[in-house]
Amino acid sequence: MADATGNHTDPQAGASPAGGPSPAPGPGRRASAAVRRGARRVFHADGADRSGLAPLSYATVANFACDAILAVALANTLFFSAATAESRGKVALYLLVTVAPFALIAPVIGPALDRLRSGRRLTVSLTFSARAVLAVILALNFDSWLLYPLALAMLVLSKTFGVVKASITPHVLPPALDLVRTNSRLTILGHVCGSVVAGALAAGVAWLWDSHAALWLLAAVALVAAYVAMTIPAHAEASADEESATLRIQRGSGRAVARGLKAVLTRPLGRTVLATLWAESMIRFMTGFLTLFLAFVAKAQENASAIEQAGLLAIAGAAGGIGTFVGNAVGARTELGRPSRIATYAAGASLSTAIVAAFLGTIWAAAAFALIAAIASALGKVALDSSIQTDIPDAARSSAFGRSETALQLAWVFGGALGVLLPPDFTVGFSVVAVVGALMFAQSLLTARGTTLVPGLGGNRPRFPGGSAGQ
Repeated sequence: MADATGNHTDPQAGASPAGGPSPAPGPGRRASAAVRRGARRVFHADGADRSGLAPLSYATVANFACDAILAVALANTLFFSAATAESRGKVALYLLVTVAPFALIAPVIGPALDRLRSGRRLTVSLTFSARAVLAVILALNFDSWLLYPLALAMLVLSKTFGVVKASITPHVLPPALDLVRTNSRLTILGHVCGSVVAGALAAGVAWLWDSHAALWLLAAVALVAAYVAMTIPAHAEASADEESATLRIQRGSGRAVARGLKAVLTRPLGRTVLATLWAESMIRFMTGFLTLFLAFVAKAQENASAIEQAGLLAIAGAAGGIGTFVGNAVGARTELGRPSRIATYAAGASLSTAIVAAFLGTIWAAAAFALIAAIASALGKVALDSSIQTDIPDAARSSAFGRSETALQLAWVFGGALGVLLPPDFTVGFSVVAVVGALMFAQSLLTARGTTLVPGLGGNRPRFPGGSAGQ
C-alpha cells in the first residue's frame, strides 16, 4: 500500500505480533549500537576500509590488548606477591630470560622478515594463534616454572607482530593519509582501545576471579585477532620488486649473527635515519627503565600501605599514559619538514628532565619525567617514521621499518633491565639513566654529523640501485 506521499509501505512494518507498534529498543541497545557505529566510523575513516588499513587497525588494537592483559595477569606474580627482594629476583629472572634471547632474536627476526615476500598476513595471524595456545597453557600452569619461558614466547610474538605490522603499513595507506599520520593513528587506537579498555577489562576480570581468568580472556582476544588478520587485503603483501634494506651478508659466514646485530643500527638506513633512530632509542631506553623501576620504588616504600603504593604507581602511570596520547596526537598534526630535528628536541627534553628528576628525587619529579618521556617517545617515533619515509626509497621502506622497530624494542628491554638492577632510589636511578642517556644522545648528534662514539657505527648514507637515499 502507498502512503500520502505515494511511497509504498509494508503494512506489517512497525507492528508487533499483537498488531500494535513494535517496542522501541532499550537504552542499553541504543547505547551499544551508538558505540558500534562510532567505532566503525573511527576505524574506517579516511578510506581505511577500502585501503585495508581498517583490519590492520583492528589487529593492532588486539596486539595492544594482548600485551595489556598479559601485563595484568603477570603483575601480581612478578611484582606484588612477595617481599621486595623476592619480587626483584623474579623480575630479574624474567628479564634475564628476555634479554638473552633478544640479543640473538633482534638481528634474526628483522632479516628473516625482510626476505618475507608473501605470507605476511599469515604471519600476523600465526602470532595471535600461537599466543592463544600459550595463554591456555600458561593458565593451566600458572604457578610452575613454565611461567617465564611462556611469558618470553608471548613477548617475542608481540614484538614479531610489531615488525610485520611496520612492513605491512606502507601497503595499506589510504589516499587521504601519509605514513606518519597512519602510524600515529594506529598507536592512538592501540593505546586507547587496546591498552586502556582491554587492560581495565582484564583488571576487572582478575579482581572478580583471578589472574588465570585474565589469561583465558587473552586467549579469546587472540583467537578473534587471528581471524581478523586474515581479512587484511592481499595487496598488503610485498611486491615482487620490493628491495630489502638488510645488510648483505655473505652466505656461510660464521659472523652472520654479529654482523646482523651491527646492521640493526648501521647501514643501510643512512645518516639522518640512523641519527633519528639513536635519539628515539635513547627515549625508549628511558621509558623501559621507568616501567619497571617505578614499580620497585613503590614496593620499597615499607611504611606505605598497599593503597599508597598503588597511588604512587598510578601517578606515574597516568603521566605516562597522558604523555603517550598527547605525543601521538601532536605528532599526527605536526608539520614534519625536519623530522631529525624533532627527534633531537624530544630526546634533549627527556634527557634534561632526567637530570632534573635526579636532583629533585621526588615522586612528582618522577611523574614529570614519565610525562615528558612518554610525549617525547611518541613524537620521536613519528619523526623516525617520517625520516624513513623521506630518506629511504619506496622499494626498501618496509624493510627499514622492520629493522628500526627491532632496535627500539632492544633499547626498551635494556632500560627495563637497568630498572630491575638499580636500587629503588630516585636519585641513584635517574642519575644512572641520565649518564647512559647522555652517551646515546651524543651518539645521535655525532651520527648526524658523520662521526660516532662507537667504532663501526658510522652514518654512511645508503646507496640503492635505481633510487637515491636523499629523495
